[in-house]
Amino acid sequence: MSDTAHTTDDVTGTDPEPTAQTAPAAPAVRTVREEDRAPMGMTMRVFIYLVAVHIFAAFLFLIFYLGGAG
Repeated sequence: MSDTAHTTDDVTGTDPEPTAQTAPAAPAVRTVREEDRAPMGMTMRVFIYLVAVHIFAAFLFLIFYLGGAG
């Protein structure tokens, strides 16, 4: 038996029926539920803390930079 790309149906010995090309399934629609999101107050608080920590870190960097220059 040779290795070829041609295959036959095992039962009838004929070529299998070509399968129809089907369109890809539509992506599932995802609904956003309120439980899936963080409360807006907490989101704002985290953003403010993140900004404040970066400003504080920049201040410390400036102090050490100026202290080491003298």
